[in-house]
Amino acid sequence: MTSVEHPRIRPGVLEDRLYQAHIATAAATHNTLVVLPTGLGKTAIALRLIADYLLHQPTRSILFLAPTRPLVEQHGESVRTTLFAPPVVVLTGTLAPERRAAEFAPPQVVVATPQVVANDLASGALRLDEFSLLVFDEAHRAVGNYPYVAIGEANAAGPRARVLAMTASPGAQLDRIRAVWAHLGIERFEYRTADDPDVREYVHGIRVEAREVPVPPAVQRLAVLLRTAVQRQVEYLGEHRLLPPGAGATRRDLLALGQRLQRDLDAARRSGDQASAATWAAITAQSTAMKGLHALELAESQGLDQLRSFLDAQAHPRSGRVTPSQRRFLADPAIVEVGATLQGLVADLPKIEEAIGIVRDELARKPDSRIILFTQYRDTADAVLRGIERAAIPAIHAARFVGQAARGDDSGLTQKQQGELLDEFRAGRLNCLIATSVAEEGLDIPATDLVIFYEPVPDVIRTIQRRGRTGRARTGRAIVLVSAGTRDEGLFRSSKSRERRMHTMLEEVEAEARTGALAPPRPVRRQRTLEESP
Repeated sequence: MTSVEHPRIRPGVLEDRLYQAHIATAAATHNTLVVLPTGLGKTAIALRLIADYLLHQPTRSILFLAPTRPLVEQHGESVRTTLFAPPVVVLTGTLAPERRAAEFAPPQVVVATPQVVANDLASGALRLDEFSLLVFDEAHRAVGNYPYVAIGEANAAGPRARVLAMTASPGAQLDRIRAVWAHLGIERFEYRTADDPDVREYVHGIRVEAREVPVPPAVQRLAVLLRTAVQRQVEYLGEHRLLPPGAGATRRDLLALGQRLQRDLDAARRSGDQASAATWAAITAQSTAMKGLHALELAESQGLDQLRSFLDAQAHPRSGRVTPSQRRFLADPAIVEVGATLQGLVADLPKIEEAIGIVRDELARKPDSRIILFTQYRDTADAVLRGIERAAIPAIHAARFVGQAARGDDSGLTQKQQGELLDEFRAGRLNCLIATSVAEEGLDIPATDLVIFYEPVPDVIRTIQRRGRTGRARTGRAIVLVSAGTRDEGLFRSSKSRERRMHTMLEEVEAEARTGALAPPRPVRRQRTLEESP
């Protein structure tokens, strides 16, 4: 391996890849958005650019932003071990504001969560004019009310530090890309796919397979009942001209209606009026229908234990107060029948057995494999882990990997516990992580051979991030479990089509960026060059 030679980069640490050098050089002179497939070294590009700024502007600081605490810790360690740099300061919400303020002493490299930086900017504890370079990791988040937006706009308003924004998956909507472009003051676009000549030799393929799982007749019967309960509410809303009469309503239709009803409610509150009885009745019906759709998803895609837990949570909410929509949902005759049927039902979705079989076969084929099984819900992660423990297969050493936030009686995992599990996984003492979305984004999990999706996910960003956990050091595999004849099938198809649309859109963005047609809607003041002093 030829390593990068640079006064600020430790010898033998960074591999010298031409495309990374080209992108880092371009990013030194223009605010740059980098879209690069997972595993091709976005962090290495950031480190090369940071090294240049440390060399040419040694009296100023660098700000490296990442959306999660584990990712911030990971980037902080990368800077320490890769660069000859001034002190590296890692800032997350675990440090009190007054203690954070005491940590700022330029020049330094500050690695932080955006929430912390946005809060300290608002309080005056931090000024962006102390920084020469801002790095935004997972830059697709720079939309809406996410703190990246406030930080980017604060930078554009005065300090004009150089911006490097990085993501593997910006989404499939052009408006979202335009928003990121505007919020971060982007001027240049660097986009690569696995087929580009300068990255092809570094790409390890990922074979994606859909594995169809049959839905038992007893579960199909429950699904019919749940659809009946949903349709009852849809018909009520149609009769009141809130949905097209006589037509089936999609999840999207019901979500849009919920937003519309909430706006009506907010408008009434602002004017000091009481919302009408009809508005409250519609809100109750819409919420009841959404509960039915969620129960249907659990039955068809997750499992009956998860459905039982959901129904129990509706009947016995933690607040102790049953809402009108919960009462209406539980009183529906179809839901009453679902509850009665569940009491004596032993049959369940065979997804857990299918997943365990896939893990067993992978380890029999390749005993040193590392496997991540992703699932949407913690309850499902628990159920899969219990299934593995019951199966008692000696080769499988599994653990649950979830976030830090508490969910009901589940207190989650602390950052220390997450780090310990990842260390065990890297060392091979664990070979299967059963993970929720916390493992999708950015974590350094090398040499994962197989990723299993317990269910398809419609969001193209999350699909790419899940799949990107494999295929880094060598060819990887991704298997998506699809419940036959259910919403899973549509989600799997739509995720593929959305990814195709994303790449088409990115090609259009690349063409527009070259001509300047993608310029943000407000003027961007000229950034200082690398050699200019503040």
